[in-house]
Amino acid sequence: MLASGMARRRWRWVVGALVGVWLGVILFGRIGDRLILWPSVAPIDAGAAQRRQIPFNGGSLDAFVVPARSGVAGRYLLRFYGNADRAERWAASEAQGWPDDVESWAVNYPGFGGSTGPASLNGVAAAALQAYDAVTAVAGNKRIYVVGTSLGTTAALHIAAERHVAGVVLHNPPALRQLVVGEHGWWNLWLLAWPVALQLPRGLDSVDNARQCRAPAVFVLSERDEVVPHRYHQLIATAYAGEKEIILRPLAAHNDPLDAATTVAYRAALSRLFAR
Repeated sequence: MLASGMARRRWRWVVGALVGVWLGVILFGRIGDRLILWPSVAPIDAGAAQRRQIPFNGGSLDAFVVPARSGVAGRYLLRFYGNADRAERWAASEAQGWPDDVESWAVNYPGFGGSTGPASLNGVAAAALQAYDAVTAVAGNKRIYVVGTSLGTTAALHIAAERHVAGVVLHNPPALRQLVVGEHGWWNLWLLAWPVALQLPRGLDSVDNARQCRAPAVFVLSERDEVVPHRYHQLIATAYAGEKEIILRPLAAHNDPLDAATTVAYRAALSRLFAR
């Protein structure tokens, strides 16, 4: 009897210790940041884009600015890229596709490239608004558009829900909370998925943000997306409250470049968006 009681107490102690470790990792280990974000800091040539620094939390965010080809900016565009990607890789080349009077700003998240601070989901949300406010300080009352790809759409939608924008462009947007639970819960019996989903910042709840957006939007959605399955794009597109135009890519995966036909449709949609 005594041995049996001691064994039960020992077992309870082991279980309690394991639960304590699990709770410690979940609550204090920034597990969501570590599982979701893939920052890099290696130097990348920004080409013709001009590097500017936006003050942020005692440090700075890297912004890569391409002035308007017209010589005088009539409109501004704020661009956010996907996870494991960087603004300096695309800022200069992509700016050639914007109208001549658009000055574009592409921004790295905290912990990515030269942007200071730890890489964190809270940092993505806070940096998005800080970057918008920095552009507004330059733009004054001129129109500002926000563009995002993959993770960058969470930043763009956060801005569009909290600030005034003239238009939104979203490529393969993830509904993060639903994606974490629906696609990644099975392999950990939801012991990680549910806590990570609950820790996601409210500012990056793209479905909720989409319900609050009123600016016109263009969605570009890859139906064979292997990173963000198409049904999670659809949650956001369906919730989006503003006028929207949806371009479907039936055969495209997450990172596939635009094919010729989609490029024509995309440019036409952008022309309509910028002409409003």
